[in-house]
Amino acid sequence: MRGKSSWLRVIVGFGLLFAAYAATRLTNLTSLPIFTDEAIYIRWSQIGAQDAAWRFISLTDGKQPMFTWVMMILLRILRGSDPLFVGRVTSVIAGFGTLIGLWFLSYELFRDKKIAWLSSVIYLVLPFSAWYDRMALYDSLVATFSVWSLYVAVLLAKHIRLDTALILGFVMGAGMLNKSSGFLTLYFLPVTLLVFDWKMKSRWRRLFRWAFFVMLAALLSQVFYSILRLSPFFHIIGQKDNVFVFSLSEWFDQPFRFFAGNLRGMFDWLRSYMTVPLFFAAFASLFTRWSKTRERMLLFFWWILPFAALANFGKVLYPRFILFMTMPLLPLASDTLLHMLGTVRRPFIRIVLILIFFIPSLSLTSMIVFRPVMAPIPFADRGQFIDDWPAGGGVREVVTFLRSESADHNISVYTEGTFGLMPYALEIYLVDRSNVRITGLWPIPPVMPEAIAQDATQVPTFFVMNARQEAPLGWPLTLIGEYKKGNSPQDTKLRLYRVRVPSTVAL
Repeated sequence: MRGKSSWLRVIVGFGLLFAAYAATRLTNLTSLPIFTDEAIYIRWSQIGAQDAAWRFISLTDGKQPMFTWVMMILLRILRGSDPLFVGRVTSVIAGFGTLIGLWFLSYELFRDKKIAWLSSVIYLVLPFSAWYDRMALYDSLVATFSVWSLYVAVLLAKHIRLDTALILGFVMGAGMLNKSSGFLTLYFLPVTLLVFDWKMKSRWRRLFRWAFFVMLAALLSQVFYSILRLSPFFHIIGQKDNVFVFSLSEWFDQPFRFFAGNLRGMFDWLRSYMTVPLFFAAFASLFTRWSKTRERMLLFFWWILPFAALANFGKVLYPRFILFMTMPLLPLASDTLLHMLGTVRRPFIRIVLILIFFIPSLSLTSMIVFRPVMAPIPFADRGQFIDDWPAGGGVREVVTFLRSESADHNISVYTEGTFGLMPYALEIYLVDRSNVRITGLWPIPPVMPEAIAQDATQVPTFFVMNARQEAPLGWPLTLIGEYKKGNSPQDTKLRLYRVRVPSTVAL
């Protein structure tokens, strides 16, 4: 009876966590303008949701399709909703899966519900997860599959069951179908032997069974991943991966050349997004006590191995690449905090400790929810998401204007760019307007193309500039509006022009 009551409290606790999570993730979900990668993924998902022949459309850019597949389903379920909202809800759902997975992972390793609850609460208020759970990007789903793969791998190392191996193969395969970093789970499975019971008399037989089940899980994951070979674009994945990481041949030409610099930058991102108290608490767990040492070392290695590998082989890095690596640090941070609270008897000191640990995270997360443009996130992300040309400041205003202009007649819209924020951000919202023709243009020629001039003689024609901050000289353009991105002193803007009929074109 006591066991049933205990798990009833867990269910109630999950309900409260869900309510708090929904409040922090869904509030003002679309207040931050669309980001260029979000526009790409949402547009892909729109196309795939309407045409089954394009369900593998993400492979055209070397991206695995799992995230877009989930979004395709949600676009059909939430038909008529803001596409940006639907795209970001995909990550919101993934983030809740991570939160639940952290609870089960922490409980399985430490057998302490307090650590499990605190790990989930830390994820709830963590600025890193709060930011990316609110963006229509792959990375929240990467973290979900990473946490659940580790949890199932721990179960396999402890209990060595066939059904667990099959589940592990399924989860790893889903992670690989989402992003190439999903393969890291497979590579690091031997680390889970830290929680293998080496004291049993039958340990060598059990170890052989574990190795066999791991190979079975690996084979099953590759069977799932082989689905992508049905697409003629499968080979582009390898080409895309080489944009972001060095191949072995490239690395041997200049080994460790970028390791120190990458490591400094990644630690800076980690410290900024975790906040200083939680950052140090995670690493302090290795020294605060000696119980559960193997479990804590497992979490530490599950973080440091991919972290060091990315620092060593990373060619182009962004903070979001380390989001999934951060997840094993959260149970370590909760372990430290609970240990410190357990050594303090005075309630006042306990309250102070809790405030020290959580106020920085709560402060930054509240800014992310209510004032994302002002949030002091790392500079590498701030430029992309808020201040620079990849950010979508001005898109809403341009879409509103174009909808009004196309209310009762045809219009033609040209954009600076053929892939990315332009023209996809406009196509996302104007896909239902058959009388709006959107054409991407790149590079921008010094002389206006004849096709634009001819359009201007027939229908209202507009030109949207995003990356360049000056209109091409000699083009007959009239500025309609300019919209500042973020609050950077660089004063980056998105500009909307009306194309005038050139004097050289016969009417």
